[in-house]
Amino acid sequence: MGYEDDLNIVKTKEETDKKCPQCGGVMDFDPASGNLKCPYCDYEEKIPIKEEEPKKAAELDLRSAEFTANKDWGVETKTVICKACGAESIYDALQTSAVCPFCGSNQVMDQNDKDTIAPGGVVPFQISDEKASELFRTWIGKKFYCPKLAKTSARADKFKGIYLPYWTFDAQTYSEYQGEYGIDHTYEDSEGNEKTRTDWYRTQGNYKKFFDDELVLASTKHTSSMMKGLEPFDTENNVAYKPEYIAGFVAERYSVGLEDGWKSAKASMERKIKSDVESKIRKDHHADRSQVKSIRTEFDELTYKYLLLPIWMSSFKYKDKVYQFVVNGQNGKISGDTPVSVPKVILTIAAVIAIIVICFYLFR
Repeated sequence: MGYEDDLNIVKTKEETDKKCPQCGGVMDFDPASGNLKCPYCDYEEKIPIKEEEPKKAAELDLRSAEFTANKDWGVETKTVICKACGAESIYDALQTSAVCPFCGSNQVMDQNDKDTIAPGGVVPFQISDEKASELFRTWIGKKFYCPKLAKTSARADKFKGIYLPYWTFDAQTYSEYQGEYGIDHTYEDSEGNEKTRTDWYRTQGNYKKFFDDELVLASTKHTSSMMKGLEPFDTENNVAYKPEYIAGFVAERYSVGLEDGWKSAKASMERKIKSDVESKIRKDHHADRSQVKSIRTEFDELTYKYLLLPIWMSSFKYKDKVYQFVVNGQNGKISGDTPVSVPKVILTIAAVIAIIVICFYLFR
């Protein structure tokens, strides 16, 4: 009919479009049991894992990786046809799995780009949407600066389960540094006022550190600061990728390529090394202060993994404004925005100023 020339025609996969043998409904991955479960009659079935199949995502050599360029396909949407019912749907170009809104079929979209790296592993959902909703109510209830009315009236919209793409990187590092450490001395000036003088001394040395699963969000579609608030993930507790694990969930392909992912990870590692070295200098010399003047780091034994990590997304409305938040689908940690009570902020500032003034008059 000419569709194949204009549309991405996809086949639903047997693994993610598994029909319930009892009622014929489409089965989804169930976070509570780790099995495929029918949402209609509650029939469950274990996800089959063959003896020869890997149990976890493999650590792959970074320097021999073939595909290091970004894979942002440059289009906003794509059209697919559900092979189960024939309905046409529009999906985000980076989305790799979805549920047909007409018949409920779990679709895994075929990837036409031959140079796209496939996920090595999945950290399956362990928190259900009901549990995520419960955790949200507790979380917002503890937000001191959130207006009381918002706490009592906030109701999370329907949760959307999504697997986001992440790179993880391992590296053995060796650093040589030059820096200074400072020793504070307290003395009284000619007028009897207490002053502090810092004497600085030069130092140098080396530092070794192994990084295990340095995490980098491989998506440009989401607020990085909000997603950072969900960390850490227990990435060691992953399973080798199988389509069954994403049945009933959205899964996004990466838009930050491996090369750029490594650049971000390397920069993060360097910041952590600098902080560790400054702490090391203070500890080694029993110093009060330290600063690194120069540092040179070698990175060896570089490996990476491409993982899909579980996240619940939702939002709530307060005074006609929508506030988004996300829930770590593995451990329930929450990150997001909440409204702020201006009177509470003003009272807090006033209280701090009052305490400073009182202390000034008491101890001057």
